[in-house]
Amino acid sequence: MTVKFGLQQPAFRERSGHAIWQNTERIAVEAERLGFDSYWLMDHFMQIPQVDPVESPMMESYMTMAAVAARTSRIRLGAMVTGTPYRNPAMLAKMGATIDVISNGRFILGIGAGWYKQEFEAYGFVFPPVGERMARLEDAVQIIHKMWTEKKPSYEGRFYSITEPICEPPPVQNPRPPIMVGGGGEQRTLQIVARYADAWNIIGTPELIKRKMEVLERHCEKEGRDPATIEKTRLGSIIVARNEADLTAKMERYYPDGIAEERRRDHIVGTADYCIERCAELIDLGLDTLMFNFPDAHTLESPQLFMEEVAPALQKR
Repeated sequence: MTVKFGLQQPAFRERSGHAIWQNTERIAVEAERLGFDSYWLMDHFMQIPQVDPVESPMMESYMTMAAVAARTSRIRLGAMVTGTPYRNPAMLAKMGATIDVISNGRFILGIGAGWYKQEFEAYGFVFPPVGERMARLEDAVQIIHKMWTEKKPSYEGRFYSITEPICEPPPVQNPRPPIMVGGGGEQRTLQIVARYADAWNIIGTPELIKRKMEVLERHCEKEGRDPATIEKTRLGSIIVARNEADLTAKMERYYPDGIAEERRRDHIVGTADYCIERCAELIDLGLDTLMFNFPDAHTLESPQLFMEEVAPALQKR
């Protein structure tokens, strides 16, 4: 099995004003040069507290992605993951098709139900109950699928409907860009993955991922689908250090209060040998793609060390 690697940029650190874009472009271009398979942005309008203070800079993901598409030529691009209630799904299908054209067929639609209540309220979006958000997600993936594969699609759902919208130019990818659903909800999210998704993204420990994959397999069995047809991906944080002294310095800078016990298995922080061991544990679960956000991505140190020392060892397994 050949595992793929993605780089997610969740923050716009160390720069302000117009330099934010210049630094983002530099990270994306370098990710492509280093050999990452995909580059991802978060779909948030304000920063999430798990990453940085909420007042931190945050560029809109789809406009940024279009600019990155014009500056790169090989790496695949997506949002990890798009919040369904933020955009009408027909408009989202049009946006995705446009980025696929700009990138010459490199767009991946990452999509989920949305969860950041503070952001919804701050921007004036209604924050529906979880059941409604899941129903909106199911409507959205069906509408987007239709708009990317049919000339005059129509669909009437519980929350979204379309009546023969025109999506020209269509996406470059045939039959359409892949749809990746993010989340681990065992009743609805994984059911939606089994029914509609080309790929699935999960965040969590090896123990949690193993359980979620078993649940996904049961949903696939009910839907009459081979689970091997779904690309299974995992997103998590990683810092690769050159040696123990470098590791100590990076821990002091990026985790000054340490890593909370309940998140230690979510984070991979160590020298190359340690990172290889932890990543191999994830690959052995049956994951096809490992996606990482690097707290020190703006320095490009960990992404470079990962692709030079960690990735080759994992590809040889």
